[in-house]
Amino acid sequence: MTTPAPDFTTPEFLHEHVHSILAFYESNVVSATGGFHQCFMDNGEVYDSNTRHLVSSTRFVFNYAMAYRHYNQAHYKSWATQGLNHLLDQHRQPIGHFAWVLDGSAVSDARAMAYGQAFVMLAASACIPCEIDGAEKCLYDTFDFLEKHFWDKHYELYADERDGSLTRLDPYRGQNANMHLCEALLAAFEATQNNLFLDRAETLARRVAIELADSSGGLIWEHYDKLWRVDMEYNIDKPDDLFKPWGFQPGHQVEWCKLLLQLYAHRPDPQWIERAISLYQQAMSKGWDHEFGGLVYGFSPDGSFCDSHKYFWVHAEAFAAAWRLYRHTNDSQYLEDYKKIWSWSWEHLIDHQYGAWFRIRNRDGSEFDKLKSPPGKTDYHTMGACWDVLANQ
Repeated sequence: MTTPAPDFTTPEFLHEHVHSILAFYESNVVSATGGFHQCFMDNGEVYDSNTRHLVSSTRFVFNYAMAYRHYNQAHYKSWATQGLNHLLDQHRQPIGHFAWVLDGSAVSDARAMAYGQAFVMLAASACIPCEIDGAEKCLYDTFDFLEKHFWDKHYELYADERDGSLTRLDPYRGQNANMHLCEALLAAFEATQNNLFLDRAETLARRVAIELADSSGGLIWEHYDKLWRVDMEYNIDKPDDLFKPWGFQPGHQVEWCKLLLQLYAHRPDPQWIERAISLYQQAMSKGWDHEFGGLVYGFSPDGSFCDSHKYFWVHAEAFAAAWRLYRHTNDSQYLEDYKKIWSWSWEHLIDHQYGAWFRIRNRDGSEFDKLKSPPGKTDYHTMGACWDVLANQ
């Protein structure tokens, strides 16, 4: 039986919910052999103690740095420090990049992924206000690395992937890495007040959310070739891919909406608001499942659902975007959307027995599997969305 729904708008609820997520990981997350455990069953048991995925390694650092900043509990700073040191000591390779996957202390996937380096920047930026040693240097070193190996001056966008030796640049280009680099650059600006980061974030927003979106009918497509032409065939058989799914992603439209509103707070250009509203409204109108409720993972250019599963992060980013739009416009429809998204999530995506959010549910909200938090999750999206709402009360 579902726990009665609270008032999702109150700071008291949001803080309490964050604490319930932190509590799920609290007892098992720190590994005695370094870094954080990253593979949790629904009940909190660790099912793989060796895998260290860069996305989880960085997101846990972000989680605990932010938890320390909000709640001033010393162990969160200690854990963020330990996590940053693990990134620098284990994930970072002698030639400068942070490896994608480790098996214990051994590198099992040495690729240099722009997406992963973006989260190194985000983690370091979250640590700077905590006065954690090495965080600011890590931020600037990673930015410089990306500048050298991934930034394309001609297209004003970042490439996606190099091999572990950094000698081969993959021809694939994607918006997802650029979206998270925009997020990381905004965080870097807020941590340092260096306009270098804000200028680059603004460039990425213009290129992806305005210009590339205009080439796809006002929505952001995921995949491109090396000349940044839309690639409709890439992963066409993988609409459920974790990092590179085919189709239009409602979650990425609303995530860009949130980023554009964050950018507007620093650079108040009306085009950011206009595009944020458009992306959000299309995501909700085309991605909301009117039969079962909730937002689907992806829809095709013809408007049909190409993956109707319900993912935790999509709903977290959606309620954060709805709240920011409500606070900016004072339009009650966004507040109603905020409550609607939370209500569906409360009933189907939040584990009221063990805590935290289920990663994925079937279309009707039923159980998909018992893997609460496999590599890549960490509930960074859910806690981050709550903190974003709290920052805009």
